[in-house]
Amino acid sequence: MNIISDLKSTLVEADRILVIGCPGSGKSTLAKRLSRTLDLRYISMDRDFYWLPGWRKRSRDEIDRLIAEAVAEERWIMDGTGLNSFHLRLPRAEAVIWLRPPRYTCLYGAVSRTFRYFGRNRPELPPGCPERLSLNALAYIWNFERDAVPLIKVALREHIDSIATHSPEVPVLQLKSRRQMRELLDLLGRPA
Repeated sequence: MNIISDLKSTLVEADRILVIGCPGSGKSTLAKRLSRTLDLRYISMDRDFYWLPGWRKRSRDEIDRLIAEAVAEERWIMDGTGLNSFHLRLPRAEAVIWLRPPRYTCLYGAVSRTFRYFGRNRPELPPGCPERLSLNALAYIWNFERDAVPLIKVALREHIDSIATHSPEVPVLQLKSRRQMRELLDLLGRPA
């Protein structure tokens, strides 16, 4: 069995892909590039579901309604971890890409993104939400592996266990470095 070939065919054949991970890990960048490569609609959870202008958060009911509408579509790639909506997104996903670079990589990603877009909107956010970075956000990134990863593992395991009897397993690809992300993009860019 050729693992690289299997990986490429799994992602090329997937119509719905989740890209999850710590803030600053490169979820949006990778999802946008894969969107172009795989011809999938790019969906940003921050822009399309969570935030309104002025950093006002939508109500949970509205967020869930918007997510349910989006995941009902046939082809998409969605970036965002959002544990509160895994129950809506995982059943429709055909593949999950979980970015798990070291915390320093994520901190660097978040801080450099803040400098690059400070005071203005980045494409993954709705209008009226200028880039910002808080100590709480930095603490969340610092503690992501300790606090969020166990919850992600439980959610993925429960989902996989619930479908094991009646569906094929949803592949979860973990990428632990920017190099692995580039290698994935290179792999998918090569002809079959």
